[in-house]
Amino acid sequence: MKKITPFLWFDAPIEKVMKYYCSIFKDAKILSIRRAGRTVSTAIFRLHNQEFMILNGGPHFKFTPAVSFFVNCKTQAEVDELWEKLSQGGEKSHCGWLKDKYGLSWQIIPTVLGQLLSDKDRAKSDRVWKAMLQMGKIDIATLKEAYAGK
Repeated sequence: MKKITPFLWFDAPIEKVMKYYCSIFKDAKILSIRRAGRTVSTAIFRLHNQEFMILNGGPHFKFTPAVSFFVNCKTQAEVDELWEKLSQGGEKSHCGWLKDKYGLSWQIIPTVLGQLLSDKDRAKSDRVWKAMLQMGKIDIATLKEAYAGK
């Protein structure tokens, strides 16, 4: 187990939650399940080499957008796939943010966005920033057009 592992409190059957996330991410694996009688009490799973521990703790605590998971995507196809799968039953927002059906916030961001925003030419990076602010799901082609001044 890593030194720091996100611990997520759900008000849902966590075996179902864990299978949901593992079905979305290609490099996912269920690592352990702890039961209290017939009910799964806690579980650990891994998504892209990051372990998560989850608990079905009931309705006492809710997720907020103050904590989100930032997912770097290499291609538009990866952005599109994760955006659609994670937002299904949830809520799409602005600038690559969404909330999944369990209320957990995600940022689905193409790696190229950081590269374009960190360009030393301030005019180029400002155009990219303004284009991104107009988006829900991030579109790489539109970012590159803004970068080029089109």
